[in-house]
Amino acid sequence: MGQWHHTGCVLCAQNCGLNVWVENGRMTKVLPDKENPRSQGYACRKGLSVLYHQYPKGRLTHPLKRVNTGFEPLSWDQALTEIAGKMKAIVGESGPRSLAYMGGSSQGGHMEAGFGLGLLRGMGSQYYYSSAGQEFSGHWWVTGRVFGKQYNIAIPDEHRSQMLVAWGWNGMESHQMPRAPKVLKDISRDPDRLLVVVDPRKSETAAAANLHLALRPGTDALLIKAMIAIILDKGWEAAGYLKDRVSDWESVRPWFRGFDAEAALRVCGLEPETVLHLCRLMTTQKWSVHPDLGIYMGRHSTLNSYLLHILGAVCGIFQTPGGNMIPPMVMPMGFHADERNPKTWKTVATGLPPAAAGSFPPAVMPEEILSDNPERLRAVYVSACNPLRSYPDTAAYEKAFGRLDLLVVNDLVMSETARLAHYVLPCRSYYESWDATFFPWTYPEAYFQLRQPLVPAPGQCLEASQIHTLLADKLGLVPEIPQDLYEAAKGDRMGFGMKLMTWAAREPGAFKAMPFILAKTLGKEWDSAAKAGLWGMLMTAPALFRENAARAGFKPDMDQGDKIFQALLDTPQGLWVGKADENNPMAAVKTPSGKIELFIPELADQARSLNAEDEAAALKLPEEFPLILNAGRHSRYTMNTLMRNPEWNKGKRDCTIAVHPADASSLGLMDEGQARVTTQAGTGIGEVHISEEVRQGTIMIPHGFGLDYDGRVHGINVNSLTKNTHRDPLGTPLHRFVPCRVETV
Repeated sequence: MGQWHHTGCVLCAQNCGLNVWVENGRMTKVLPDKENPRSQGYACRKGLSVLYHQYPKGRLTHPLKRVNTGFEPLSWDQALTEIAGKMKAIVGESGPRSLAYMGGSSQGGHMEAGFGLGLLRGMGSQYYYSSAGQEFSGHWWVTGRVFGKQYNIAIPDEHRSQMLVAWGWNGMESHQMPRAPKVLKDISRDPDRLLVVVDPRKSETAAAANLHLALRPGTDALLIKAMIAIILDKGWEAAGYLKDRVSDWESVRPWFRGFDAEAALRVCGLEPETVLHLCRLMTTQKWSVHPDLGIYMGRHSTLNSYLLHILGAVCGIFQTPGGNMIPPMVMPMGFHADERNPKTWKTVATGLPPAAAGSFPPAVMPEEILSDNPERLRAVYVSACNPLRSYPDTAAYEKAFGRLDLLVVNDLVMSETARLAHYVLPCRSYYESWDATFFPWTYPEAYFQLRQPLVPAPGQCLEASQIHTLLADKLGLVPEIPQDLYEAAKGDRMGFGMKLMTWAAREPGAFKAMPFILAKTLGKEWDSAAKAGLWGMLMTAPALFRENAARAGFKPDMDQGDKIFQALLDTPQGLWVGKADENNPMAAVKTPSGKIELFIPELADQARSLNAEDEAAALKLPEEFPLILNAGRHSRYTMNTLMRNPEWNKGKRDCTIAVHPADASSLGLMDEGQARVTTQAGTGIGEVHISEEVRQGTIMIPHGFGLDYDGRVHGINVNSLTKNTHRDPLGTPLHRFVPCRVETV
């Protein structure tokens, strides 16, 4: 007999609730979960196709080691003994800067990050790389300066917004907000609300919008500066808000005085009347903004985010109901890492800081490996990601990974990255593990779901957190644990916790190794390091979480964390575990002044000097590359590299080169024909899709393709067309503005 199970989607950051039918130890059906309090019965076609993710061909079942003829199996003990020996030798000879960990950012599981970082720090290194550094370095760095913590991302309070501005965000296709398509349609159809889109092309979201500003690609910063200048010139700014809640406003204001906004709007390709109308709406309506990769990965990435924060402050939307609010969190997405602190490392060859809440930008890793610096990266531990298809410049990554002394990869299958590894370790999937994510996408309540294993893992597969624990043990990072703690782990959780704390208080290094200690004790009994780690995290949660949890109904006593843990076990569809203090929203701002600190000296000259004439000259494309490639188009047919089997899109035009009809005509391209795209980085050939949705002068290629599945490669690997050096000064690749040319094949 089969049974339905509550769980969640592991394919994007919304983790929509799913009901999965399991029969004879196998997942066979997937439906939306109407009992999930956040997604409320919504799920997109990606989540409903999650069986393709769970059951790929070529599933790894035992550890593998590279040999001359390929890979050979070996035991866990031998694999981890050899890896630990090589890792210690490399760090011992070349220092801790020679080691990096890349992981902890999967859409389906964040629990491994605490274990991976514990292992990295135990070896003395700070070099943590993740997809956050790939997409958000500039934005999170700005957030750290403006709001005091890099992870304090202010999200839209969309349910109370009179106007939602989607800037560089195609939420109808990419979500990034609970139930995004439904929410966006509801706003656009409500006569008392407005959906505004700022995007060069007529995206699916722009098609649904009440107002669409189709700006010229690459001019976001110029447009934002013009809008701020217009608002200030008209005297429409939120003067009281700027006085009471913003620090250093008078140092920022002069940058916009005398700015030629009309000239800027001509460069942006926008009518002044339309922009003036939007500026008036922004100063009379309760509005919020949802930026995305069009801002983050466009020209002037960090400056875009900075000016957008200034615009929001000028209009008084931050920490204001219906505006953008710092949400309550179960656990922050990363940690604050200010490069002004001398203890914070920078990369050796490129000199970049961990701007994305402790994460370094993956775009620089090839240079860090290929450098001649004696402290260059020599060992990289990759977990639950595929940099050979996810990060820019595949050729540079292939060359760099080929030079490593040690590359270890945890994965479900022999991915493109795993094929270059010295050791490949088989992971359990997220439906074979206890796991969770910590995306804080709701306000004022905090949602959390502890996903339980639904089916057994094949062969010798382990959780990534278990693998990290075993390796940490081999590296000597875990103190000897007394037998009575192992015995206590078999009984009452609170009794175990008291024994654990008593022992840890007198055991040097115990607190530093606590995730591994929990994994070896409770985790041994539960067959899950991640589950044990979560219990420990809830038991030692900071005061802010405990206060938020009390507002959600969890009494703030000594076993509050255990009660929340039990509630999560009892409610597999997830629940609201916290609620922000709506009476004191500015308490979430953690700057020294307690106010929004707008003046960032490192960006002052760039913000001050930005002007229409210089931008017009800079936007001219070289003759060799007269078009702009938008690399990484979001669509309902793209799923990073998590869906390797192309059958999930059978019959769909999933990976195409999208071209405007006028460009297709001038280039002699035919719909469904073949075209060659060439950039500074390389060349790719694919199917042409002629579409009015694409802006003239640009082409679009989605991400997540070019995967070798069952001996066949489907689609273009768009990262073979991007240079890792084509990036913002903080390391974010400029994937939304890649000069290219297109020819018929």
